[in-house]
Amino acid sequence: MNETHDGTYGTYGNGDREGGAHGDSGAPRNGGVHGGGGSHGERGAGGEHGVSPDGGAPAGVGGRSVTGLQQRLARFAAERDWGQYHTPKNLAAALSVEAAELVEIFQWLTPEQSARVMAESASAARVEDEVADVLAYLLQFCHVVGVDPLAALEAKIERNETRFPRPGTGHSME
Repeated sequence: MNETHDGTYGTYGNGDREGGAHGDSGAPRNGGVHGGGGSHGERGAGGEHGVSPDGGAPAGVGGRSVTGLQQRLARFAAERDWGQYHTPKNLAAALSVEAAELVEIFQWLTPEQSARVMAESASAARVEDEVADVLAYLLQFCHVVGVDPLAALEAKIERNETRFPRPGTGHSME
């Protein structure tokens, strides 16, 4: 995420578009990690998926957890008074923009070229930055609207397993 979009908040500052301000919001372009919280405060602290109240996850990858990252993003925004920009509309729009920036990396590549993007350090770094931006906005959005992203994903996988069973089970799509 290189710019603020539609009055949202700052960025990871991952490229040549750093610095300055953008839009009418006054929120800086290069703000470090994303902020969060909005008017919903520190929702999700503790209890979700075995997460401790401080955001740590005993069974998490490298001690990271979704809730812990959401809290860190929320703290970052609160310290900069960016929560006022974190409306569901703004966050959904920013998520869409960042997903488009990820698509842009691959836009005119052949399938073979796209399969090699991560082999080049410069393009791999761009992909990683955009993935981080998309995930940060998605976590912010979920935090503000009160969606548990892991529970939502698990429920969706279960629905898809029912809708699209494995081949050989007699489903009509075989």
